[in-house]
Amino acid sequence: MSLDPEAVGLGGGPNERSWNSTDAILYALGVGAGAIDPTGFELEFTTENSHDVTQRVLPTMAVVLGIGGSVAKAGDIDWGKLLHGSQGITLHREIPPEGRIVCHDRITGIWDKGEGRHAIIDTEIEAKLAETGEPLFTSRSSVVIRGSGGFGGEPGDTAPKVHAPDREPDHEVTYDTRTDQALLYRLNGDRNPLHSDPWFATELAGFPKPILHGLCTYGFTGRALLHVLCDSDPSRFRSMDGRFTAVVFPGDSLTVRMWDQPGGAIFRTVAQAGTEQERVVLDNGLCTFD
Repeated sequence: MSLDPEAVGLGGGPNERSWNSTDAILYALGVGAGAIDPTGFELEFTTENSHDVTQRVLPTMAVVLGIGGSVAKAGDIDWGKLLHGSQGITLHREIPPEGRIVCHDRITGIWDKGEGRHAIIDTEIEAKLAETGEPLFTSRSSVVIRGSGGFGGEPGDTAPKVHAPDREPDHEVTYDTRTDQALLYRLNGDRNPLHSDPWFATELAGFPKPILHGLCTYGFTGRALLHVLCDSDPSRFRSMDGRFTAVVFPGDSLTVRMWDQPGGAIFRTVAQAGTEQERVVLDNGLCTFD
């Protein structure tokens, strides 16, 4: 059995998910919030009971709140060859520190890049507040199944639509990840051993050691965009889309470069900037905000 192009449109739901202030804090810590100034900067994201501080939620927490399993309906998947290809979110309103949502998800595309090449599966999750039915966020993602092409599907137009300008960025922020960052981030729900088990990472996935979750890199990047472009106000953050281009290892530095444009900014994230290991890890990014 291989991937089934006829699975496009299949989905699931309704699936319910609830969270509380502790979950929101754990997510914030998992993407590095509080590391620069534990008792000052970002305290609204890392505590719930600080004097004159109202708890708020990082917009990128949407990626761990959305529930979807539709990718498994695409056919026979070699999970050891799966990598996160791209991720996008649209916030319809600010995420509250606690709440309950109802999610519906579906496969929006299955693309065949040819024999010996990759397969790509696109999915989308719509989340609404359970109490009111009000839309909270939409989450878009794609996964790459390495070497799984050649199953007879359409190649699709998966080329990036956004490119960074050929000039110096208008803004730049660098954060350091911790050597145990993946162990902390996995507590948000992604227990894939690719990020924690040396045997799995080397023997099954072909990496030299466990890698950082792509969504953790996405969260670090989202923090930079929030603070620089939105003055740290989650209510101004509207959307964020980007394409994963290389792996990040726990302990790497992440430099987020931003180029202003009308209604938003183009962004790119670079690991280990200024070293021999420098590489672009999140590219073709677009963030919109108020």
